This record gives sequence, C-alpha cells and structure tokens, in this order.
Amino acid sequence: MSTAASCFVWYELMAEDAEAAAAFYTRVFGWQASSAGPGTDYTILSVGRAPVAGLMAMPPQACAAGAVPSWVGYVGVDDVDAKAAEIAADGGMLRFPGTDMPGVGRFAVVTDPAGAPLVLFKPDMNAMRPQPLPPGTPGTVSWHELHGAEAADALAWHGRHFGWRGLDAMDMGARGAYQFFSTGEGPALGAMLRRLPEMPHPMWLYYISVASVSAAIERVGAAGGRIIMGPHPVPGGNLIAHGLDPQGVLFAMVGPGA
Repeated sequence: MSTAASCFVWYELMAEDAEAAAAFYTRVFGWQASSAGPGTDYTILSVGRAPVAGLMAMPPQACAAGAVPSWVGYVGVDDVDAKAAEIAADGGMLRFPGTDMPGVGRFAVVTDPAGAPLVLFKPDMNAMRPQPLPPGTPGTVSWHELHGAEAADALAWHGRHFGWRGLDAMDMGARGAYQFFSTGEGPALGAMLRRLPEMPHPMWLYYISVASVSAAIERVGAAGGRIIMGPHPVPGGNLIAHGLDPQGVLFAMVGPGA
C-alpha cells in the first residue's frame, strides 16, 4: 500500500465466494494470489512480487452495513477518524467506524452524499511498503470513475475532503459532463459523471490495465464472466470494456486493442 494522502492506495474485492473470485481474476488479469498470512482469510493479489489488490469474503458486519459484493478503493488520509467525522458532517455517511488492522494500518468505510463507498486509510508507518509499479502496468488500476451525483457537485464535495481538483470536462450529451480530476499537479486520475439507471448503485468503477483488451475479453468469457459494454475506443488510442465476473461484480479494463 502506498502512503500518499488523498491518493488511491489500495483496492479490494469483497466477494460472496472468495476462492472462486480468486480463480476468475487470476485467470483474467494474470495476478498471483497468496494468503496475507497465517490465521487470516485475506488474499493478496499481485503482479509479480508487487501487491496490487486484496480479496476477501464479505464479512457479516459489512452485509449488516448494507454493503454488496463489489470492488472498493482505499484513499490515504492523515487521520482516519477526523476525516470520517468531517465527511459525515458534510452529507456523507460513516458505514464502518475507524478500526485498527495490526501491522497494517487504520481504516474506516464511508460514503459520499450520493452513496458511493470509499475506504479511508492510514498505514502503519512500520509496515513494509513495496515499491509501486509504473502507471499503466498490466494488472494495475489506472483509472477511477465515479458514478454518482452530478459531476460538478461530486467534484466540489470530493475537492473539499481530499483536495482533488477538476481538469477538463467532456460533454457526454444526455449523460451530462464527464469531469476529469487530479489529486494535485499530476495528470488525470479519473473522472466523475452522473449515475445512469443501468448502473446498479452509486459506485466507483476501477479500470484495470491489460496488455490487450481483445485477449482479456476472451479470457473473461473463458473464465465464466461476460462483457456488458465495449470494447469502445477512448482518447489516447486505448480500448475500454466493462464486464461482470461470475458472481455479478462489475469491473472494467483498459488497454491496447490488439
């Protein structure tokens, strides 16, 4: 996990059947799956030796809090509890209170005013942190897309709490603005847009880089998933596609077409 405040530092899949989910995603994205350690049911998904995401079966407390099987992103913060309180006071909601993970860090689960979940995270400074992979490396998350409130409202709210700033916006016609955003001085990290009815609920959609979208689409089908959108070209020459894994969890991928 990275330690950068206001950046996405980790990604996690909560699945109904964690073992089946690991089999699907390792086949599609070439990840290696390994246990986080003795006495834990948490699985680390890696590109080579570099951890990129985690996988776990949905715990009862998550179900009780209204969570559904899905991918969720962790955002680094300086103070988990203070940020959670700040968010709850500004139209968001605290779904799971600040909790320590020994040797890892402290986290809390929140939603924005539209209901899209995020995990606030502050790492244990004594924990080992592997060097992150270069952006765009196959198997890493390279784009973050929020489907929730109107883009301008979502950008203003997230800007207040994470310091994110707007870049250009693209007119999507009936879908409204596709608002690019950055964590600071760097390039666009993702975009925000109004949720359409076909999206199951307010959510962040994470795009996983692949070496070939066409080949990845074939692997999705062979592993029991299905493509529900795309492949479509996007600026820069890549293709994107949205899919459902065999348990119905939405995911996305991006990369060259060939």
